[in-house]
Amino acid sequence: MQLDILMIEDEPNIAEAVRFILSREGWQVGLHPDGAGGIEAIRAARPRLVILDLMLPNRSGAEILAELRAADDSTLASTPVLMLTARGQAGEAASGADAMLTKPFDNADLRAQVRRMLA
Repeated sequence: MQLDILMIEDEPNIAEAVRFILSREGWQVGLHPDGAGGIEAIRAARPRLVILDLMLPNRSGAEILAELRAADDSTLASTPVLMLTARGQAGEAASGADAMLTKPFDNADLRAQVRRMLA
C-alpha cells in the first residue's frame, strides 16, 4: 500500500503527534527519524506528500528537498513537500517546497494544508 504521507522529523513527540492527527483523518502516515537516509526513504515509500523538517540531524531538510527536486524520476521530483520550520528559519532554505508551516503550528492549519496538498 502506498503511503499518503512520509514525515521526516527528528523530534519524536512532534512526529507522533502529527501521525496521530493525520491518521485520524484517514491518511497512511510513515515516519523517518532524521536526515540520514531521508531521500532513500522517500524513494522507497513513494508517498503522495512529504512533510519535511528543515533542521534535521545528519542532513538538513533543505538538502533532502534539493536532491528530491533534482531526481531523474519526474514523478518523484514533483512530489509535494510541506516544509516545517522554526520561527524565523525559512527564507532561502525552504525554497522549492510547495508549502511551509512554522512550528508551533495549529492542528487545524496542518490538516487544512495537507488536505489542500493531497486534493
